[in-house]
Amino acid sequence: MDAPAAWPPLPYGDWRATKQTLHRYAQIAGKVRMALVPRLNHWWHVTLLLSARGLTTGPMPAGDRYAEIAFDFVEHRVDVTTSDGGQRRIVLEDGLSCASFHDELFAALDALGVAVEIRAEPFDLGDSPPFAQDTANASYDADAVRRYWTVLACTERVLGRLRSGWDGKASPVHLFWHSFDLAHARFSGRPAPVAPDADAVTREAYSHEVIAFGFWPGDERRTPFPAFYSYTTPEPDGLAGRGLEPAQAAWQDTGNGHLAVLPYDAVRTATDPDGVLLAFFQSAYRAGADAAGWDPALEHR
Repeated sequence: MDAPAAWPPLPYGDWRATKQTLHRYAQIAGKVRMALVPRLNHWWHVTLLLSARGLTTGPMPAGDRYAEIAFDFVEHRVDVTTSDGGQRRIVLEDGLSCASFHDELFAALDALGVAVEIRAEPFDLGDSPPFAQDTANASYDADAVRRYWTVLACTERVLGRLRSGWDGKASPVHLFWHSFDLAHARFSGRPAPVAPDADAVTREAYSHEVIAFGFWPGDERRTPFPAFYSYTTPEPDGLAGRGLEPAQAAWQDTGNGHLAVLPYDAVRTATDPDGVLLAFFQSAYRAGADAAGWDPALEHR
């Protein structure tokens, strides 16, 4: 199988059904991680991580052992393994419904002696049924999935370069399965005011000033195309009036604040995609940091 080109095309409409299915697979695995891994600040314990071949939960405590769920987007399978040598495999193929994936994954965990319970319902995916009842989402376009993973890997490379220029607190580069975006965040070190009516998830996620960066593949509600983004929370006055690079980048009013948005195709078709994306992230950081009065010493060049 030939590898997809760096920064391959990924039009949302062409793989929408597969993205919807894969998103639910990721939520199921992510909820297992959330149940097994000790809590970390800003919900960092729930995220999925990139591997050399796809996405992984990383090692999760399971009694006196470790368990791992790894999505292999090269050979299109999920490997469920334990530190004492146990292994089960799920083949990812067109027709594997969300319900079947859920049942096969928990059968594999049970066979390996990994006891775990999750709230087996999708998060923020409309009126989608519980995972074990969802037979409608069953699309798996292997080529599209591998291209998606290639985009994640390319993005991770650029976010790694961005991360290396920061001396303050910073998140890993990781995938938040609830919204299916690959993200990285920088923190000023100052606590942030949180609205009294904010839910527990929001209070924990945004307890400190943050500038976040990332990629999401598109959806009906946010952007019907793949895009890179950045936001500053709390949003400082005048943020959306500050300049961004390249010219295709723009501020988007979400109703709850402003996002810096750069369409994926503006990066993919550029002569130097890595350089263009890094410039976007750096310009969005500069806009937020300058407007919010962050300490310039936190960033080095």
